[in-house]
Amino acid sequence: MTTYVALLHSIVLGPGRRVVMADLRAMAAELGFADPRTWVATGNLVFEGEDAPLAEVENRLEAGFRARFGKPVDIILRTAPAWQRLAAQNPYPNGNGADIGIRVMRRPLDPDVLSRLEAIAAPGIGLVLREGDLWIDFAGKPSEAKLLSQLTTRKLGIGTLRNANTVKALAAMLA
Repeated sequence: MTTYVALLHSIVLGPGRRVVMADLRAMAAELGFADPRTWVATGNLVFEGEDAPLAEVENRLEAGFRARFGKPVDIILRTAPAWQRLAAQNPYPNGNGADIGIRVMRRPLDPDVLSRLEAIAAPGIGLVLREGDLWIDFAGKPSEAKLLSQLTTRKLGIGTLRNANTVKALAAMLA
């Protein structure tokens, strides 16, 4: 059995409707995954499953989500060891965990993206690429950063943003 971390991008189903985490866990169980558990109500799922290519498990989860909730959603998957490595690579370990974000990517970002984003980022914002994922020290509230408009699927590819507190919490769930 392999332990997986799944990150769902945008679990808003419509005006005023969000995915209930109990329903997300039930969906994972119905798909045959064992011990599904969630962290907060933002689409973070940890579960056990047979060892399979990540794309195969992502596709299975995405199809299950679409069937159950009536909306497509991108799901980015990591194995437990890959997630632990990602968490250990935080280049801002002493920063405010709520102000440090990581754009976890389905496919690694090209290193050229970093220089483009650095040219756009406000002074004080830190950007580091680690194994194709983008770590960001927003140096304040991420929601107020103009850089957010550059971190979209359309501009960077399929990925989702999580803060360092969530990354650390999911790593602790795996321990």
